[in-house]
Amino acid sequence: MAAGKSGPTRILVAGGGYVGMYTALRLQSKLRRREASVTVVDPQPHMTYQPFLPEAAAGSIEPRHVVVPLRKVLRKCNVLTGRITKIEHGRKTAIVESPDGHTEEHSYDILVVALGSVARTLPIPGLAEQGIAARTIGEAIYLRNHVLSRLDAAATTNDEELRRRLLTFLVIGGGFAGTETLAELEDMARYATRYYPNLEPKDMRWVLVDAANRILPEVSPKMGVYTVEQLMKRGIEVYLETLVKSMEGGHVVLSDGTEFDADTIIWTAGVKANPVLANTDLPLDQRGRLRCTASLQVEGMPDAWAAGDCTAVPDLSATEEDPNATCVPNAQHAVRQANQLAKNLIATLRGRKAKDYYHRYAGSVAGLGLYKGVADVYGIKLKGYPAWAMHRAYHVSRMPTFNRKFRIMLDWALALLFRREVISLGQINEPKREFERVAKGA
Repeated sequence: MAAGKSGPTRILVAGGGYVGMYTALRLQSKLRRREASVTVVDPQPHMTYQPFLPEAAAGSIEPRHVVVPLRKVLRKCNVLTGRITKIEHGRKTAIVESPDGHTEEHSYDILVVALGSVARTLPIPGLAEQGIAARTIGEAIYLRNHVLSRLDAAATTNDEELRRRLLTFLVIGGGFAGTETLAELEDMARYATRYYPNLEPKDMRWVLVDAANRILPEVSPKMGVYTVEQLMKRGIEVYLETLVKSMEGGHVVLSDGTEFDADTIIWTAGVKANPVLANTDLPLDQRGRLRCTASLQVEGMPDAWAAGDCTAVPDLSATEEDPNATCVPNAQHAVRQANQLAKNLIATLRGRKAKDYYHRYAGSVAGLGLYKGVADVYGIKLKGYPAWAMHRAYHVSRMPTFNRKFRIMLDWALALLFRREVISLGQINEPKREFERVAKGA
């Protein structure tokens, strides 16, 4: 029985992040019965709302509340936990590797590519061994426990050199991810020092390094300068137009000659399109992104759609200034593109014409710790508490499902009443260590 003729059209959504989940959500609510089947493939069984990861790392939000279980919200879709390793659109097949390592070939009629992005790394000596990103819920949990465990270790040693290393925290990358992660973790650690009689906030050294001449490029230069000033008032060192040359063994060497030891190195220096795209027959640009039309179809590829961080979608709101402008990789575009993609896919299934994606960038909001933030929205610039409140209000409105919205707001209310928890659950990072020690000694 030929799919799409005497049977439902088979739609394969490659990726369950912003674009994949939002697209599948709209498809399952709008498709008619037996009109099409939707299969979503992702290595994780959940979608992570990344803008809340800094707050999850800082303990303001329960980590489980910033992820959305795919099987729970996509009840009318088939959800596969696996990693797509190859796509042959010419044959309309995708190779999926399951968690246990075996691979299967899945056929489809229509492809939606929502593979997103991965951390963009550089060949810096020691980066792979010493660095950690801040893009997943696992990394957020690890960073929270790691930072607090550094305070525990520093409070119990008399070795001053070791103490300085334990209390030195480096964040590389001054975009939203890096700045918010640093600000939230520093705010949490500063609060936690009140429970350590022999530690003070001034004992910690927090460092932010960026190769550009400003941080938070998504906001106005004035707001970027304000953010740097606020960070420096908190004792945070900011190095702009500076590169990290080496970090072998935790010994950090900067391009301006500065050297220091750090036990915590967080890498947030940009993203790149998912490298799996190189293992497809789909058209890519020089940066490895899928070339797409303004209607979110893959160029020259019938029955192939794409959106989000892995794509080069024309930014129609900026083409007057730059004819080659493409949409920047952020959550604002991803959510809106997913909505338009689903509408266009359904329209073409029903013989109608797809519409172009157009969204004028509204602006940005960033949290810089509890009650601190910056906002630059439609030309309106806010600082401090109003910006922080706008940051929370905007992102909780974008969080999928009422369930998760309610849980996050409850987390905030409880934190306001009882203050944040500053407990290090370091055993989570190595859960078998104690059992192995006992077993070997038995």
